[in-house]
Amino acid sequence: QVQLVESGGGLVQAGGSLRLSCTLSGRTDSYYAMAWFRQAPEKERNFVAEIDWSGNIYYDADSVKGRFTISRDSAKNTVYLQMNKLRPEDTAIYYCAASRTVATIPGAMNYWGKGTLVTVSS
Repeated sequence: QVQLVESGGGLVQAGGSLRLSCTLSGRTDSYYAMAWFRQAPEKERNFVAEIDWSGNIYYDADSVKGRFTISRDSAKNTVYLQMNKLRPEDTAIYYCAASRTVATIPGAMNYWGKGTLVTVSS
């Protein structure tokens, strides 16, 4: 089994920054693509960014282009999401997910964390 634990959420003013972390534990002998999704109140869960085992990176360009950066420390089994220039519309629960294949839809992910809340005030 695989467990994912997110941290780093909180309250920040518009224009500020936060860095989210997600640590994978348990069965780590397989290669996983690691992704971030987010879900705003009463909205569906949407893809934000993903990094695969080779370091290839994918973003939802429309929503986070030029503001968010995903990175990975394989030695620590940890993935990060650096979020800059935050906007009130970025307010959501941010979920970390892992998949054995590169995927950008929630239904394709194999494991999920419990999420961390990011609130951006105007």
